[in-house]
Amino acid sequence: MNLLIAFLLTQDGLTNGAVYALVALALVMVFSVTRVILVPQGEIIAFAALTLASLRSGVAPALLWLVVAGGALVAAIDLAAWLRDRRQRHALKSALAYLLVPLLIAGAGWLGARADLPYGLQIALTILIVLPIGPILYRLAFQPVENSSVLVLLIVAVAVHVALLGLGLLIFGTEGVRTPPLVEGQIQVAQGLLHFF
Repeated sequence: MNLLIAFLLTQDGLTNGAVYALVALALVMVFSVTRVILVPQGEIIAFAALTLASLRSGVAPALLWLVVAGGALVAAIDLAAWLRDRRQRHALKSALAYLLVPLLIAGAGWLGARADLPYGLQIALTILIVLPIGPILYRLAFQPVENSSVLVLLIVAVAVHVALLGLGLLIFGTEGVRTPPLVEGQIQVAQGLLHFF
């Protein structure tokens, strides 16, 4: 092994360590607030990357259908709760919000895919598209069992993970995609030292 390989392995280890530290921090923050070990957080991140790749290629992200369907399902649950007890005005407001916001986001995503947006705006649109998945998952999967033990919440989180994994394969397919780097360029560190070894 030469110095270049050692430098590349060190860089790779530091990068992977930083990613694992961020994932651990996110898991701890979500658990401390909700008592849910958010196992499907990896799928949400993968959905964001695949959505950005769809926007980069000028195609409306297939995730828009999942966001609209999930919002409609939550809206139907809230509307049913309002119909059972018409004094629950918050259920009607929630139903309208979960119906209209995903539709507006889907419209923005559809228009944004057809427009030649700069990379930064595509990233912002990706965040906007992926953002409703959290509240929708909470309302559909975790809120019905929110007073259960941590073990039950973990089992539900694993079930959501498996469901999102299957939906992701169905929606995005199995082919790999790439996005361009956020910043292009090279950094040369100790160039003369590397040639010496």
